[in-house]
Amino acid sequence: MHNRITTLFGIEFPLIQAGMIWASGWRLASAVSNAGGLGIIGAGSMYPEVLRLHIQRCKAATDKPFGVNLPLLYPDIEKHIAIIVEEKVPIVFTSAGNPVTWTNQLKEKGIKVVHVVSSSKFAIKAEKAGCDAVVAEGFEAGGHNGREETTSMVLIPAVAAAVAIPVIAAGGIATGKQMLAAMVLGAEGVQVGSRFVASEEASSHLQFKQAVIDAAEGDTMLSLKQLTPVRLLKNKFYFDIKAAEDTCADKEKMEAILGRARAKKGMFEGDLEEGELEIGQVSALIKKIMPAADIVKEIRNEFEECLHNPLK
Repeated sequence: MHNRITTLFGIEFPLIQAGMIWASGWRLASAVSNAGGLGIIGAGSMYPEVLRLHIQRCKAATDKPFGVNLPLLYPDIEKHIAIIVEEKVPIVFTSAGNPVTWTNQLKEKGIKVVHVVSSSKFAIKAEKAGCDAVVAEGFEAGGHNGREETTSMVLIPAVAAAVAIPVIAAGGIATGKQMLAAMVLGAEGVQVGSRFVASEEASSHLQFKQAVIDAAEGDTMLSLKQLTPVRLLKNKFYFDIKAAEDTCADKEKMEAILGRARAKKGMFEGDLEEGELEIGQVSALIKKIMPAADIVKEIRNEFEECLHNPLK
């Protein structure tokens, strides 16, 4: 299919793989791009020169478009920007910050810029900042979430009505049926994260992948609201955080419990007790680890089947 998203990115099918920390390196990004979607390297867990290496390896592994996800709160943001420009990355998805800060500089270099938002208000700001599209990420999503706690079923049509630029839906999407539903609500593409965490090419630890496919409904919760809200699988670390929240611990106490490198410990190193296990609610629907290309194909086939036979 062809629409504004496929045209904007030069891809076959409007499916974007989310740029997830500790999960989306060059192997996953290139596999998704080669399958007809848009692969994204997650820069949030990478030192600058590690990002450069992943970009170079991704370019060697695919001749298709790919992008980089860039959390704007990253301390070495200037170095990341410089590498993205030097390596001629064509697409950047920004998140966790003000798009006004970097959008114009990226676009002056010919880079297409998409910003992740959690509300119509922020979508309008992203459009005014010059972004080419926005990702409307609902409350169901894994990882860091907006404070509004607006679900995808409400957020997608609200954002689509608020801006003229294309909207990419995210949060709670892992199947072709869910993709079609998002597009009926006004999206022109979808961003899929959790489903690709449980892919063979994801750099996340095998034990974390297994925990994702073992997850049931209710096994994730939004946590750490005093700091930055993040959706986590329930484990010892989550319950330690919850106990502190239940006793009204202050911000300093919460930061002490969080410590450093919790996400790396859980998602990359496979510590399922003390690690931070970021994943979305849709993990309850993910039942097996698959090659990324097969995931793209499965979503695409189900989407097209439902599009032509919606009652099936």
